[in-house]
Amino acid sequence: MLVINGSTRENGNTELLTKKLLEGIPHTVVFLKDKNILPIKDARHDAAGFQPVLDDYDEMIEQIFKHDTLIFATPLYWYGMSGCMKDFIDRWSQYLRDSRFNFKEEMGKKKAFVVICGGDNPKLKALPLVQQFQYIFDFMGMEFAGYIIGKGNAPGEIENDIVALAQAEQMNKVLKNQ
Repeated sequence: MLVINGSTRENGNTELLTKKLLEGIPHTVVFLKDKNILPIKDARHDAAGFQPVLDDYDEMIEQIFKHDTLIFATPLYWYGMSGCMKDFIDRWSQYLRDSRFNFKEEMGKKKAFVVICGGDNPKLKALPLVQQFQYIFDFMGMEFAGYIIGKGNAPGEIENDIVALAQAEQMNKVLKNQ
């Protein structure tokens, strides 16, 4: 399992809820905040197409290809995914056209989970973000295996969301039995 953590906060609520979800399960975590991932320069309709970008994205793709299950963990920032998560996913447009990879086919073999934490009624207001991930996964042919939305704004507040913690614990049991 690979966690793609889009939080910019160290030990934030998103990270804590994801740790609860994966307790006792071998996994790798990549913090997007620690990676140099440049925003996409959309060249889908240019005759020359996309040009190589010198950043950490190829390394991220290699990590993704090594794992069967991906967990997209992001805080709810302004009612959407974090900027670094959005940049990460936007770059998929480039890799869909990169002849070095069969990106869509490889991604179609993946199972995906989403973990979201936010402070302003996230159980309701994060639902459009869950739907956005659903559309992304559907487009790529990925299995959307589940999501957890937690309430937590200030550091550690997720510990008060007993529903999200129980969901993480339940999903943990399911993941351990796969």
